Amino acid sequence: MKPNRQRPGTDDGLALQEAKPKVRRPPLYRVILLNDDYTPMDFVVYVLQKFFAMDHEKATQIMLHVHTRGMGVCGIFSRDIAETKVTMVNQFSREHQHPLKCTMEKL
Repeated sequence: MKPNRQRPGTDDGLALQEAKPKVRRPPLYRVILLNDDYTPMDFVVYVLQKFFAMDHEKATQIMLHVHTRGMGVCGIFSRDIAETKVTMVNQFSREHQHPLKCTMEKL
């Protein structure tokens, strides 16, 4: 039996309107590289190109920013993508015996 939203011949003074669901965008996260004074600059540039699809010039700029200021933002992503990138960079760095660390923070 279908629900009857308004029966003919009855006027109870109510108008029914369907509620629109409130949709929020998912929170975004910054992916950050931390300076360690041991990882070679060329390796950092390579990581930025490999995992963040940066060209050589942009990767070099970010690497220098990390080197001079202690940290730098590699990109802004949804939570799942940010977590994946952090894990991949940290694992890749360990596999190549570098102490380079990557982390993330909510915007």
